Formats: sequence, structure tokens, C-alpha cells
Amino acid sequence: MTTESHSLNPPTLSLEEIHGSVPIPPRGWRRLLAFTGPAFLVSVGYMDPGNWGTDIEAGSKFGYQLMWILLLSNAMAILLQPLAVRLGIATGKDLAQACRANYPRSMGAVLWVLCEIAIAACDLAEVIGTVIALNLLFGLPYLWGLVIAAADTFVLLALQKHGVRLLEWVTLGLILVIGGSFCIEIVFAQPVWTDVVKGFLPGLDTTNPERFKDSLYVAIGMLGATVMPHNLYLHSALVQTRSFTQTPAGKRLACRFNLYDSMLALNGAFFVNAAILILSVSTFFVHGHEVETLGEAHRLLGAVWGTAAASALFAVALLASGQSSTLTGTLAGQVVMEGFVHLRLRPWVRRLVTRLLAIVPALFVIALTGHGSAAEADQGLLALLVLSQVVLSFQLPFAIIPLVHFTSDRRRMGEFANGGWLKALAWPCAVIVVGLNAALIVLQMDKWAADLAAGGGNPFWIYGTVGPVALALAASLAWVTVYPWLARREEAPRAAPLPALPPVRYQRIGVAVELEGTDDYVLAQAAELARIHQAQLVPIHVVEGFGAAFHGPATDAAESRSDRVRIRELADHLQRHGLTVRGVLGYGQPADELIRIAQEQHLDLLVVGSHGHRFLADLALGQTVAPLLHRLHIPVLVVPSRQAHGLPPVGGGRDAQKTP
Repeated sequence: MTTESHSLNPPTLSLEEIHGSVPIPPRGWRRLLAFTGPAFLVSVGYMDPGNWGTDIEAGSKFGYQLMWILLLSNAMAILLQPLAVRLGIATGKDLAQACRANYPRSMGAVLWVLCEIAIAACDLAEVIGTVIALNLLFGLPYLWGLVIAAADTFVLLALQKHGVRLLEWVTLGLILVIGGSFCIEIVFAQPVWTDVVKGFLPGLDTTNPERFKDSLYVAIGMLGATVMPHNLYLHSALVQTRSFTQTPAGKRLACRFNLYDSMLALNGAFFVNAAILILSVSTFFVHGHEVETLGEAHRLLGAVWGTAAASALFAVALLASGQSSTLTGTLAGQVVMEGFVHLRLRPWVRRLVTRLLAIVPALFVIALTGHGSAAEADQGLLALLVLSQVVLSFQLPFAIIPLVHFTSDRRRMGEFANGGWLKALAWPCAVIVVGLNAALIVLQMDKWAADLAAGGGNPFWIYGTVGPVALALAASLAWVTVYPWLARREEAPRAAPLPALPPVRYQRIGVAVELEGTDDYVLAQAAELARIHQAQLVPIHVVEGFGAAFHGPATDAAESRSDRVRIRELADHLQRHGLTVRGVLGYGQPADELIRIAQEQHLDLLVVGSHGHRFLADLALGQTVAPLLHRLHIPVLVVPSRQAHGLPPVGGGRDAQKTP
């Protein structure tokens, strides 16, 4: 019989397992190094495969005309990510926790769902990038690439077991692979740098209305691909992994060093995005190639520059981009789910659910294009890639506006609240994002309606379905914007009435035992409670196995006979210590039997132990506590065993009977 060590209680700390886990040296360059890392984990979202799709499309179609969008996006990132850092450091809450605490529950649920959609869209980009990179490097069919993309979940779990610093160093290594690859690619491309500089002047393609709409669509996709909404949630949590002093001076120090970290990491991400666009212009646009797929970009690189190295570097960097972005997906999902709904899932379950949500649309596109050419499959995946970035852009205002609200409130932030000049930058940033999204919705609806009309359909279906959704989103965003101003919370909130404390008396206390020498500490806790309450103590052991489940008490296996003897010996031993005891055996599945026996014996309290199983053992064995908490209507006390913490058993004996 095994119990799990995970709790479903609401977490009080952001990323509780790694919260405050990185020590900060008192001075010197080691202190700077200790603060370096969170922004690099976040920055991979600014150079994921979604950026590749939008940057390559922008460069091959419009030359350097949209280079300024990259600069604008990077400026927004450098403004917004430090705001998320300040929120996490000053309040001790990540952005999701702050939203839950300061918005009505219904609005918190809307924000949570929208953020989960954004995370799934981001993961979709990572899946597509990995699938395409594996195909380009090894000729692996897209379907097998999807299988590998799903399997990398368990590689990520293995890394997470070793702490946040390993994740940060692995991510930094992948970023260096991406940056190094593009440095070499730029040498091949030999761009005209005066033309590159001209691209930083704002403007869109005004050749004709269609080109204008197309350039606006790609520009907003680039914005959504660069400023990732879930990164704001993640960064506000990651900065709390540093064990800095919780004083105003310590928080100021943490803000300063995290600002250095953000500037370095985000400007590095800008370099990668700019390099992709410059490479696309130098390789495709100037030669008259309007690239529609990443596969086509890979092939043309080798053909234009006359070397297979250019294509290989492109594919290697794409694979590194997909994998580095994957590293942060689970962490972002964990922050959002725990912060908004206080729901904690096992990391492998959370990762698998998110990845499946991303794999399904990719699998659908591959299935639709399975009977066509490879180019059609590539084009379908690239269209899906660009669409995923537009979805991210739609969710962006729902992250930016609460962030600006919270960090501008002096009652929450104290001396770390945004000053007047910072508000003057942050609010126009939010307005620009909202305005671009409104324009994109109108343009996209017109485009879909025109395509439907060209195929003989009725455009009303577009306006009648997408229109109400757009209006609902607009109304939700308006409420998110005005609510903090309408609900002016008092600095000293009215204290809730103190709870009444009725007397509690337990008559029968159950305790789940292993009978394998690991019960000492659990039994000691249960026995002490039984003495205090003068209650009957009911030790329960579940005999597992197929025979026990099938034959029940009639089973006559050696293990069953031994367990009957030992549960009687345990009961006699506890009775000699002055306790009223009744030992009970169950047969079959531990959780089901514990629930049945607890109900049958009319228990008032059940004490169970956790034994610290790790990784695969925990996945296979730790399945008892969760069903008990969900299905039993009595208190369940989970006691960590001394062995789970590396301590010897109480009394040093072999069996639990030696020390009750």
C-alpha cells in the first residue's frame, strides 16, 4: 500500500517546489550570476518557432519594411517584463495570483481560460517547429515527429527534478546554439546594412489595399510572437526562486539585478529575431522568392548560398528553438493553473495535457494534407504557425492591462509602484496593442467573409459567429480595464469575523500502515491523537495483488497469512501501551479499500503516511492520497515519514510495532 506525497491544498508560494531555492551571495560577481537566469528562461519565448514563421514571412514578402515592428516589440518587452519582475519581488505574488486576488472570481476564470489558450497556442508553435526541424535534419515524417514532440515531456521532467538552475543553464546552452547559428548565417547572407537601418522607420506596405491588409496581419502576428503573454506570468514567478532578503533594500537590489538580466536576455532575443528577418530578406526577398514554408526556406538557403551548411545550421537552430521553448511551457502552465484556480497537477499530467492540446491541431493539418505534396503540408503547418501567433496577440491585452494596473497601485507595491513616467509609457503600450488587435479582428473577418463569398457561401456565417465572439472579448477586456478603478479597495480591508471554534472529539481514528518498517512516525502521530481524544485506534493494512483483489479475505497466499499475523501482533502491542485497538485488513486496491473500511468502521479521522517516492516510482505508486481527499468526507491527515526526509525510524526498530 502506497500513499503519495503531493498535496492538493492551495499553494501559498509561486512555484512552491523551487521558491527561494537559489541562494544569493553577499557581494561580488557571484551575486550578479546568481540573479542571472530567469530572463533567459523567459527570453526563449521571444525566439520560438512562432517567431520564425512570422519573421520569415515578413522578410520574404515585405523586405525590411516590418523591421520596426521587431524594434517596437522588443521595446515593449523591455518595458513589460521588468514590470512583471517588480510585481513578483514587491508583492511576493505572481501575476496570476494577483489577478485572482484582485478580480471577481468569474473574471479570474475568464482570464485563466484565455491564458490557457495562449499557452496551448505557444506550445503549438513549439510542436510545429520541432516536427519541421526533425523532418529537415533527418527526413523524419511529420507523424513520427509528433510522437517525439510528445515524448520530450519526460525529458523535461527529468531536468525539473534537479532544480531551476539546471533548466536555466540548459536553456542558455540552447540559446547560444541558436545565436551562433544565425551569426554564421548572417556571414553567408552579407546584407546591405544601410537598407537594414532604413527598416527601422515605421510604415506598412501601401502598394495596394490587399498588400496593406496583409502587411498589417503579419505585423500583428510578429507582435504576438515577440511579446508573449504567458511570459509575463512566468517571469513574475521565476524571480521569486531567488532567496533575496525580504526588506526594501533587498527588494531594490533584486529589482536592479533582474533588470540587468532582462536587458541582456531580451536584447539577445531581439538580435535573433532581427537576424531571422535579415536572413529572409537577403536570401529570399532580393532574389524574388516569396517563402511560404519553413521547409522551403531551408531548401532555398542551400540553393542560394551554394552550401549545405546554411541549410543545416537553419534546421539545427530551429530544433534548438523548439526545445528551448518547450522547457518553459510546463512552468508557465503551472504558474497560471496554480495562481488562478489553486489547482496543482502532477507536472507530467500538466505537461501531457498541454502538449496534447497542441498536437491535435497539428495532427489535423497533417491528416488533411496527407494525400497532397510535402509543400502543401509545409504550407498548412506554416499557416497554423502564424495563426498561433495571432492567437497569442489576442490574449496579450488581457495580461498587459492587469499588470500595468497592479504595478501602478502604490497600496500594493509601496515604493516599487510605477512612477509617472513609467505609467506614461506603459498605458500607451497597452493602447497600441489593443488598437492593433481591434484592427486585426476587423481585417480578418473581412478576409474570411470574402473567401467564403468567393466559394459561394454566405458571408453572414462569419459575421454571425466571429462577430459575437469578438464583441464578448471586447466587453471582457473593457471590464478588466475599468474594474480596478471602480473597485477601489481600502488600504486596510475590513477584517473578516473570527471563526467559531466548536469542540472536536474523535471517537475512531484510522491509521494506514505498511507493515514494512516504515510506519513508526505515522503510528506515533495517530497513537498520540488517540490518547488525547481517548479514541479507538484502527490500524488498517491493505493486502495488494491479483489474488487478494479476486479472493478477498479468502486468499491464502503467504503474504496474506503473514499480514494477518502481523496486524494482530501490532494490535496487541498497541493495546499493551494503553490504547483501545482494532486491527483491520483490506484486500485489493489501496485507495478503494481505505475508503470502504473508513466508511464501514465509521472513522472520524484517517491518518496516512507519505514515503517520498521519486520520479517513475512516484508516477507508478503514488496514487492513494488524491482519491482519499476527493471521496472521503472525514479529515485526512497526511504525515510525511521520517524516511522520506532521510531520518532514521523512531526508536530505530524494524517494524512499526516497536514504537507506537
